[in-house]
Order: sequence, then C-alpha cells, then structure tokens
Amino acid sequence: MLNEVQSARVEQAQAKRALGRYQHARRMVLAALVVVMFAALLFGQSAFPPESVPHETIEMVGVLLIFLGIVGRLWSTLYIGGRKSSEVVTGGPYSITRNPLYVFSSIAAAGVGAQMGSITAAIGFAVICAAAFHVVILREEKFLKEAFGTPFQAYMARVPRFFPKLSLYQEGDTGSFKPRLLRTTLLDGLVFLVALPFFESIDGAQQSGILPVLFRFP
Repeated sequence: MLNEVQSARVEQAQAKRALGRYQHARRMVLAALVVVMFAALLFGQSAFPPESVPHETIEMVGVLLIFLGIVGRLWSTLYIGGRKSSEVVTGGPYSITRNPLYVFSSIAAAGVGAQMGSITAAIGFAVICAAAFHVVILREEKFLKEAFGTPFQAYMARVPRFFPKLSLYQEGDTGSFKPRLLRTTLLDGLVFLVALPFFESIDGAQQSGILPVLFRFP
C-alpha cells in the first residue's frame, strides 16, 4: 500500500514537471510573438492616414480586444487554478473550447495588430499567434491523453480544440482559488497592455521620419 502511494506521488510529481515544461514553452512562444509584433509595429504602418477615422476606429477596437484578451485569460485561470495536472477541467471557458488561454491570447494579439490602424495587421497577428500556439497545444494534448486517458479523450470528442462553441457552455466549478497563478496570468497578459504607450510613440516617430516605414498594411 505504501509503495502504491509513493508511486502515485512520483507520477504526480513527474506530471507536474512535464506540464511545467509545456507552460514554459507557452511563455517562450508568447515572448517570441511579442518581439515579432513589436518589430512589425516599428517598421510597418497602416495604409490609412494616422489621424483618419478608419485608423482611429481600428485602434480603439484593438484596445477593446486587448482588454477582452486579458480578462478572458484571467477568467480561464480562475477555472484551471492549478488543476490542469490533476484533473480534466471542463467548466466555464473550458466547456466551450479546450484552450481558452490561447484563444484569448490570440484575441489580444489581434488587438496589438489593430494598433497599426489596419484590419489586415489585426487578423494577421491573431493568425500568427494561433498558429504558434497550435504547436504547444498538440504537445499538451499528447501529455494530457497519457495522463488522463478516457476522460480526456471524451472531453476532446465533445469540446472543440480552439474555436469556441458557445452552445456547449456550462458554469462548472472553479475549484480552489490560486492567487499566485492568477497573478502570473495577469502579468503575462499585461505584456499586451503595457505596450500601448509605445504604440503611440512609434506612430509619432514614424510620422516625424525618425523611424522608416518599410511596409504598409491595408
């Protein structure tokens, strides 16, 4: 009996370490995306004039998308709350998509792209973000299938991998509250928000000729 308990503890510890590696990969992907987006923002510009109504409208919608992405990531963390390595979480945002954290990150990325005043840039940033996270998702799914077997496979069959299906929504249980995880998710998400002041300074530098405009987005 003691050996079984010890074995279970070892397996749980290994599972947490494996999941930790995937979570680290997720943060690295997010950091790489931020660098790519920042480079595009530095040298790209919308085809719309900076002070035009379309340009300003797209920027404002982008700010709303960034806030939606941050709030959505916090909402997802309230449900996952450190339970990802111990049980299949199926409530709240996890009832409509298996990867709400990545969905909301992609929404925030669209908001970043929209700061260029371009719909094309907004869509492009979201697609690039979703494509990058797709690799991480596949690795996580392999781990979770091995860790949880039939329950997770049933969850996979019921809930879409990425694009939410709102008709499936169930409130579910948030589990125990984990302030540390919530704080970490907030800090991750704030990467999108704290960059907002830089966007305006980049616009000004491009208009004054300090930064060259290498390409334009429609």
